[in-house]
Amino acid sequence: MIERYSRQQMKEKWTLKAKYDAWLKVEKSAVKAWNKLGFIPDSDCEKILKNALFDIDRIETIERETKHDVIAFLTSVSESLGNESRFIHYGMTSSDCIDTAMALQIKESLELIIEDIKSLLSTIETKAKEHKYTLMVGRSHGIHGEPITFGLVLAIWYDEIKRSLENLLHVRKVISVGKISGAMGNFAHAPIELEEMVCDELGLSPAPASNQIVQRDRYAALFNALALLASSCEKIAVAIRHYQRTEVYEAEEFFAKGQKGSSAMPHKRNPVLSENITGLCRMIRSYAAPALENVALWHERDISHSSVERFILPDGFITTDFMLVRLAGLIQNLVVYPKNMLKNLNLTGGLVFSQRILLELPAKEVSREDAYKIVQRNAMKVWEDLQQGKSAMNEKGESLFLQNLLLDDDLKIKLMEDEIRSCFDYDYYTKNVDKVFNRVFGENGK
Repeated sequence: MIERYSRQQMKEKWTLKAKYDAWLKVEKSAVKAWNKLGFIPDSDCEKILKNALFDIDRIETIERETKHDVIAFLTSVSESLGNESRFIHYGMTSSDCIDTAMALQIKESLELIIEDIKSLLSTIETKAKEHKYTLMVGRSHGIHGEPITFGLVLAIWYDEIKRSLENLLHVRKVISVGKISGAMGNFAHAPIELEEMVCDELGLSPAPASNQIVQRDRYAALFNALALLASSCEKIAVAIRHYQRTEVYEAEEFFAKGQKGSSAMPHKRNPVLSENITGLCRMIRSYAAPALENVALWHERDISHSSVERFILPDGFITTDFMLVRLAGLIQNLVVYPKNMLKNLNLTGGLVFSQRILLELPAKEVSREDAYKIVQRNAMKVWEDLQQGKSAMNEKGESLFLQNLLLDDDLKIKLMEDEIRSCFDYDYYTKNVDKVFNRVFGENGK
């Protein structure tokens, strides 16, 4: 239900009606500015502001003949007015209306995306604090490394998504720019004050310099920011897909009663949401390339960018909005299995403590090279024992790695048995979790 509501809100920002509403808003703002500058009489200004309307069906009919959407729009608006219609679009070019109105649509759409990200951050933060000390194994190259906590994993996700939020807050300022500078951007037919007045009323900044259009590096910045956000979201989705693998099974998407995973295999519980998010993020990233290519237009303007933007703007925003809401729901309802995380942590017979032993030996005047040899030979024996089917733990609860180390004569010369055993302590790896959480979530990030 939340997904459907969010998607509908964003879709409404990119309907034909929304586009023409924005165009009319710009045109009316220009009329008001001309009136303040003393060019349009008060009576005509009042009539335009009160009566100016458009009819979508009529616009489409006119456009079939004129082959020009702005002219069709202006003709429809003029038909709703009397002689005062002569002041509509005065001193303006099509892109004065289109680009300034587009900034309004983008700005409003970005507000929804920003709220989506804030909601996602809140969801991640809640889950991170819930699993602040939930032990699990850290992996590099897909291989077990050292103990971490699931809370730390989530803290990293939070911090990364927060950077995307900061990027988009900056982009909102970059993209919230209008122009009423005329066909070549020289203000020949409208004073620069008119542009300033229009933009101020619309909540935009005037472009410091423009030609026939607002420069498309601004749009490229927007889509690069959305692409980077999508990459971070896909990273989260891929991680969840890995955790749900049968061989790992440390977390999984919520599986509702009555839900089906496969038409052929009734036992399946598949990570369908995170797989869907992965695909959506690929699409969002794909919009960055044409946005970058739109920057290099011929001289003061061509329209090669226009057809691209008719696709990537509505699709980019609607897809990003949907993806973010879906990801927040996925994380909120994520089912975490701490016992399986601990089981996997112990899977390699204590090898996750190898660096702890390695770092103890230089303090006992053992060279790093010799220390590495001692630890590695005992670690390699564990891999061999596991391959032969030996249990990772004995009946005393001692790991294979610990058993091997306690029998190593070279090691026993340097470390007492209690010193070796003390290295197999999970608390050693969680002692700074509070400090990391304070960095990420602030002093109250407990």
